[in-house]
Amino acid sequence: MSTGTAFTSESIGWGDKSRPGRPAAQHDLWPRPLSAAAYHGVLGDIVKTIEPQTEADPAALLVQMLVMFGSVIGRTAHFRAGADRHHLNLFAGVVGQTAKGRKGVSRGQAQRIFEPIDSTWTRCITSGLSSGEGLIWAVRDAIEKQQPIKHAGRVIDYQSVIEDPGIDDKRLLVVESELASTLKVMSREGNTLSAVVRQAWDGHDLRTLTKSSAARATQPHISIIGHITRDELRRYLEATEAANGFGNRFLWVCVKRSKELPDGGAEPLLSGFVDRLRDVVTHARTVGELTRDAHARSLWHRIYGRLSAGRPGMLGAMTGRAEAQVMRIACLYALADKSSVVGLPHLRAALEVWRYCERSAAYLFGDRLGHPVADEILHALRDAWPESLTRSDITRGLFSRNRSAAEVNRGLGVLSESQLARVEDDRSGPGRPVERWYSVNDDDINELNDITSDGGVPDVVNVVNVVDHPASEVPYVRIK
Repeated sequence: MSTGTAFTSESIGWGDKSRPGRPAAQHDLWPRPLSAAAYHGVLGDIVKTIEPQTEADPAALLVQMLVMFGSVIGRTAHFRAGADRHHLNLFAGVVGQTAKGRKGVSRGQAQRIFEPIDSTWTRCITSGLSSGEGLIWAVRDAIEKQQPIKHAGRVIDYQSVIEDPGIDDKRLLVVESELASTLKVMSREGNTLSAVVRQAWDGHDLRTLTKSSAARATQPHISIIGHITRDELRRYLEATEAANGFGNRFLWVCVKRSKELPDGGAEPLLSGFVDRLRDVVTHARTVGELTRDAHARSLWHRIYGRLSAGRPGMLGAMTGRAEAQVMRIACLYALADKSSVVGLPHLRAALEVWRYCERSAAYLFGDRLGHPVADEILHALRDAWPESLTRSDITRGLFSRNRSAAEVNRGLGVLSESQLARVEDDRSGPGRPVERWYSVNDDDINELNDITSDGGVPDVVNVVNVVDHPASEVPYVRIK
């Protein structure tokens, strides 16, 4: 039983940002804790065993264990989406409040359960993402070069010689405890890291078209775990990286200290899980293509439209691969049950993990559209709520006439199209009507709450647009 003191996000400085009387906007809401559906199978059992004895966030433990499981099993298991073949490597961005989020603690707890399973895998863990060429080099193929064959001082032929033996094990888990450094490096002109990371998530062969780097990597299996604070993430992840697909290849996970254990926790009894997990990993390496059973297929058809629908702004850019992410996670849950078929519990578990990641992304990016004028107007409208701002207030007051009418029009248009602001014509005074712009608050309840496993009583399938709680109201609860 957990005896530590429970913390809310408000108590460690991530509280509700809304003013008294103002409804919390989507970006003010800390994700509701993962429900029991996410703690399915052996991975869930491990998290439930560790959780009482650590200050680490259970969501951080679970997601990083999923990343490591997908890494250790290698590249064989996959599913198909049209012509695309998806392997089960995941990228996760763990976002906390410096050391108080216990990001490193959660990674260490997750890693130590896999280390006894495969000693060779531990040699596949690295850090120091700084260039695309460097990432390719870590999983490079053998490098051959043509060496001249000479006779009597003349070149009579050429032969291939191995200049570098390359790397046989194509698994690679990159753990970046300071992801902010990686994001800063990516912004440098000519840096190829972003493009290569995107190709790595896709499972494509890797190479760069530069004369200075002849290395290439075929069939890589690269996973990434990065730790960062919210302020760093918002400062260094540029709109370009969000728009080009770098950001939505990551599962973004908000984490915080779950409890206070001044004397530390007891050593969790994990020895019984080692043999069980070893059997799971051995089986997973024999599985090729995974499919969905009839029940999972029925649920998938119902939620696919919502998962694949586009969303505006930075949040839409950061969650634009929802369907692929959900299926990768669902396949990992199936493999953890030693199954080659994704069933309803596996898909439901994956949807719950995605719900948490999607809501984390909303908390991290939900008040940004990637359009500077629109973002500034939106912040001003939210500060003014429930009052309005007129077009004159925006042009003269907010921007001091430093933005053209066309720029302001476009910014207001972006907000209107994104349903984040609305306009009313005020005809109460003499003369022409006055445009009054208001912030629109999020109040979209997830219609998928009505999805059930048996067509009867509503169950927990919260996928997107769920109504969560203001951060100050989310306590930590014991996982059951």
